[in-house]
Amino acid sequence: MAIETRNKTSVEFSMASMTDIVFLLLIFFIIISTMVSPSALRVKLPTSNAKTTGKQTVSVSIDANYDYYVGGELTSETYLEVTLQKKLAGEKTAGIILHADENIPMEKAMLVMEIANRNKYELVLATKPE
Repeated sequence: MAIETRNKTSVEFSMASMTDIVFLLLIFFIIISTMVSPSALRVKLPTSNAKTTGKQTVSVSIDANYDYYVGGELTSETYLEVTLQKKLAGEKTAGIILHADENIPMEKAMLVMEIANRNKYELVLATKPE
C-alpha cells in the first residue's frame, strides 16, 4: 500500500508583498524630498536674451570700486540692509535686481544675496545681452 503525502510545496511566488514595499518606499521618498529645503539661495539667473517675468522694485548696483548703489543712491555696506528694508517696506512681492560688475569678488555679491534671503526678497542677477 502506497502512502501519499498531502503536503505539497507551492512553487509560486506572490509579488503582492513586494509591490507593497516598493510603493511604501516611493511614498516615503516623495514625502522626504518635499521636506528637504536646499541651503542655497534662490537666485533667478536669466539668459542674456530673455527678459525677467516679475516686477523688480529696487535696483542694487555694485561698481568696480565696491561701492553699493540702491536705486542710484550711494550707500555703505553696513547700511545696505537697512536701506533696502526702507525702500521695500510695504511691497507685497519685493524684488531686487542686482547689477554687479564682472570684476568684483563673489563676497560682495553674496552680501546682497544673503540680505535678500534673510528678508525673503526675490533676487534677479542682471546680465548683459550677447
